[in-house]
Amino acid sequence: MDALLTALADPARWRLVGLLAERPRSVGVLAQLAGARQPQTTKHLQTLERAGVVISRRTGQRRVYALQPSALRKLAATLDRLADTADQAGGPGAAHARYQLSRDAERLAARQPGWADDRSLTFLRPLAADPELVWRHLTETALLARWWAPEDLQVSDLVFEAWPGGRIAQEYRDAEDTDAVVGRAEGVVDDVHPHERLAYRLSPLLPDGGHAFTAHIDLHLRATRTGTDLDVHWRLADSTVDSADFIAGIEIGFGQSLDKLTTLLAASSHDTVATDRTPPTRGA
Repeated sequence: MDALLTALADPARWRLVGLLAERPRSVGVLAQLAGARQPQTTKHLQTLERAGVVISRRTGQRRVYALQPSALRKLAATLDRLADTADQAGGPGAAHARYQLSRDAERLAARQPGWADDRSLTFLRPLAADPELVWRHLTETALLARWWAPEDLQVSDLVFEAWPGGRIAQEYRDAEDTDAVVGRAEGVVDDVHPHERLAYRLSPLLPDGGHAFTAHIDLHLRATRTGTDLDVHWRLADSTVDSADFIAGIEIGFGQSLDKLTTLLAASSHDTVATDRTPPTRGA
């Protein structure tokens, strides 16, 4: 495939492919139609032949070239698969496109300080774990760091002091690049009722170290027959003009984080059930 792409990348060779798509042609005719010298045309055709794009045969004093449609169809099929992967519903590409649209809208709205104050967002997730295990994932640093970031990011450093007045500090890196820090946030815990309610304030930091906005985040846990319902409410305050890009990503980014939490707890529940069902060893 690399040889095929390299062969087709040259504009002169691509012109020859277009001419051969119409009909087989000799080197001399191709050179004339392409407005090139015959030796140069011959070299281009030889490159295309090595890549499997064309075949040639000698007829008398002429060498005639013909296009190999199968090579182009193979490339087209590969490109279609790549496009389908990028375009799959709910995939990373779709999420990125949603973020771009949201970012553009928020940038238009961010005319003056306080432009997004009192905006609220609500998230609800049924989780396959009891309130005690969910609480641990909300408050214990090692567990919290496993899910508290969107799909394309990872938590690289985290402080979460789960008591009233406790400090929160987050640091993010790209999920595939552990070198560069791409985001930071800081905050404080406001209220703690173990296994029931957790409230805190969190502020993403701008490049100059200032706060983009303050999010008042209130999490409620309710036990159900199948686990726990987690109800999360965000209220925005202190929004700056430069906060548009951050605010645009809340719904998508925090939603992806909760999806991670849902997956982690489902796996934990499955492992617990499997362990409970493991038959005792002989003599136990």
